[in-house]
Amino acid sequence: MCKPNTFGVMLVKNSRSCPKCASFNILKIPGKHTGYGAGNIILVGLTALNAVKVARFLCEQCGYSEEWIESEEDIRRLKAKYK
Repeated sequence: MCKPNTFGVMLVKNSRSCPKCASFNILKIPGKHTGYGAGNIILVGLTALNAVKVARFLCEQCGYSEEWIESEEDIRRLKAKYK
């Protein structure tokens, strides 16, 4: 079993269970760039070609969702732009 985060809450990404309803029916929806700046992305450059993809984890039972940047390189790029 995964350890809770610093706030004592289990994270869907790590536990694969919902912290709201305890369901194990979790969908992972990968980040995707669909063109013209659309998709589940964060822009870090002038064009969508420099976008960071955001993965979503969704509980099928209650609809609770979390969004995560899964790439360490993408996290570094976001820190460089927004810090």
